[in-house]
Amino acid sequence: MSVGLLALLDDVAGLVKVAAASLDDVAGQAAKAGAKAMGAVIDDAAVTPRYVDGFTADRELPIVGKIALGSIRNKLVFLLPAALLLSAFLPGAISPLLMLGGAYLCYEGAEKVFAHFLPHEVAAHAVEVSPVGASPQSLEEEKVSGAIKTDFILSAEIMTIALAAIPAGDFLTQAMVLALVGIGITALVYGGVALIVKADDFGVLLARRGKTGFGRSFGRWLVKAMPGFMQTLGVVGTAAMIWVGGGIVIHGLDSFGISLFEHILEGAEAAARHAVPAIADFAAWTIGAILSGIAGLVLGLLLIPVAGYVVEPVWGWITGLWRKPGQVGS
Repeated sequence: MSVGLLALLDDVAGLVKVAAASLDDVAGQAAKAGAKAMGAVIDDAAVTPRYVDGFTADRELPIVGKIALGSIRNKLVFLLPAALLLSAFLPGAISPLLMLGGAYLCYEGAEKVFAHFLPHEVAAHAVEVSPVGASPQSLEEEKVSGAIKTDFILSAEIMTIALAAIPAGDFLTQAMVLALVGIGITALVYGGVALIVKADDFGVLLARRGKTGFGRSFGRWLVKAMPGFMQTLGVVGTAAMIWVGGGIVIHGLDSFGISLFEHILEGAEAAARHAVPAIADFAAWTIGAILSGIAGLVLGLLLIPVAGYVVEPVWGWITGLWRKPGQVGS
């Protein structure tokens, strides 16, 4: 009886060890997959704070909370099942979709760069005009809806990058890794956004009620530093979009047998490692990011006229066809 009990406890302990190892493996895979998606994550964090512009301080965190819930829904309800179905039934489509997402990141980043130098020629379509007399509630709902739609695109890219980074395994492991990536990245992005949007309020509070001279000085510095920090975050987010997108497209081309760009990238990284062995990995990463960024910027600039003169007119024609039945008799 006692021998049987000991054997049972030993089996239970073995199962616990296996489960713990499995969970540890899932967490490790989720961390690696999330790291691969960092470019889109940084851009998400850079983009989101602008959605609370123009609202009172008491509405900033509720708006961020609504967007975060919408982001979780995007990732777990829509994108996670789609990614798993894709992996199970159309694994060959993952690389083309990843490249499509990478090209989109390049386009978005390049458009921001181009718009910085030629603001009137680019992104005129992005001007938003709020309805005259619209209530604060309707404006808030409109902003949240727009943010969730933008998040869906970035979330799709994040989940696709994560899926491509997960080693082939069983369905449950893939689902758990993607769920961890989705929840973890959402918490990281919107937790950071919440801190960013309230930082200036915290600075004002410190400047007015700080108990020490240092605290009050730090509060004033924080208020003055936040606009520059937001600009820097935007630049970093744009750069991350371009270099991550460029890298995705280069690696994708290699998987289809177009290896020239991949060989150039690998050769440059190897040369950087040999040139500065003391910081070999950092040097290789830096030169890889720079070259991927150059490739991504060139691709993005080439895609701007394609988007403006081909994609948008075609999309407008399609949506126009959808609207026509509802316009009959109006």
